[in-house]
Amino acid sequence: MNENIRGSSVEFLFHAILALETMEDCYDFFEDLCTVQELKAISQRIVVAKMLSEKRVYSDIVRETGASTATISRVNRSLIYGSDGYMRIFERTAQFWKSGADAGEDVVAGE
Repeated sequence: MNENIRGSSVEFLFHAILALETMEDCYDFFEDLCTVQELKAISQRIVVAKMLSEKRVYSDIVRETGASTATISRVNRSLIYGSDGYMRIFERTAQFWKSGADAGEDVVAGE
């Protein structure tokens, strides 16, 4: 992990996230924590990462998510040079993706 983000405030945030038990808990917590735009940006990044991990091309990702090429490039750098956090989550949530959820279905341009 990047040592620049370590600290008691970040650890408190992570412990709070780990304490969430239901999807409703997540909606309530993140609605209180983030603006709508912040939450959409975060969720867009994970969808972009999933699509990149599936070897989708930038033009498809832009069209399906509305993400900028700068965002896609930044996420791609994280996938290549990061801490494998995205891939760890994709492995742990594989059942969700196998159940028919499409990595771009809820993230549409202009949202």
